[in-house]
Amino acid sequence: MEVRYANHPEEIKRYNTDELREKFLVDKLFEAGKVHLTYTHVDRMIFGGVTPASEELTITLDKQLGVDYFLERRELGIINIGNPGYVVLDGERYEMKRHDGLYVSRGTKEVWFGSNDPAKPAKFYTLSSPAHHTYPTVKIDIKDIKPLELGESGTLNERKIHQYIHPNVCESCQLQMGLTMLQPGSVWNTMPAHTHDRRSEVYLYFDMEEDTRAFHFMGEPSETRHLILKNEQAVISPSWSIHCGTATSNYTFIWGMCGENITYTDMDHIKMEDLR
Repeated sequence: MEVRYANHPEEIKRYNTDELREKFLVDKLFEAGKVHLTYTHVDRMIFGGVTPASEELTITLDKQLGVDYFLERRELGIINIGNPGYVVLDGERYEMKRHDGLYVSRGTKEVWFGSNDPAKPAKFYTLSSPAHHTYPTVKIDIKDIKPLELGESGTLNERKIHQYIHPNVCESCQLQMGLTMLQPGSVWNTMPAHTHDRRSEVYLYFDMEEDTRAFHFMGEPSETRHLILKNEQAVISPSWSIHCGTATSNYTFIWGMCGENITYTDMDHIKMEDLR
């Protein structure tokens, strides 16, 4: 597990491109037969990819977290962005087709990930945050979610927001998680921009062709920066930073948040004339 430390907004004003990418971009998440995780001190989130192939995989972070098992004091969100697979929670198996999600209770002792076909592995994107209470595990099928339909084709931001771990779907301590699909011909997300002063966020960009690139904007509204991402890369967005983006084609991204509350609409909007 890689560790990323928190950064003051004044620091990134001096960062060059390599330094910015080193601090905020996560470039490898999915590798067959591997678990790749990143621990960010921003709200103590742990996120990454689990890609089981011929053998089942699990997450073991007891020593790093000072606990007896990974989810002793944490909750976990999972979305499969690959081929069909399954997750086994304390002996109970959950089938996970593409875009299926799972909220996993605090206190779950064993979490195993598997692929139905080792030659066509599942790709489990995982996001975990500290938890103070145990809520029920919930399997989430994208077909059962009525998406928020926002934007329009004229402003190139027509998109469908699927809320997975959200009060409308299931209870959680502080974790929120969802999937946003940009419609063909649309490339902008979360514009006009906003910040979450009470929550931090992680973005995973995927469903992109090999030569498609996403331009993720971050930084304070008056001092913006950008990162260029390719398919299946993630970026950490601190609470003080804007988080919006565009790309050379439409794409899908998973957003995940944790912080002081689980109020999805608690955001501080930025006027277009205040962006620099």
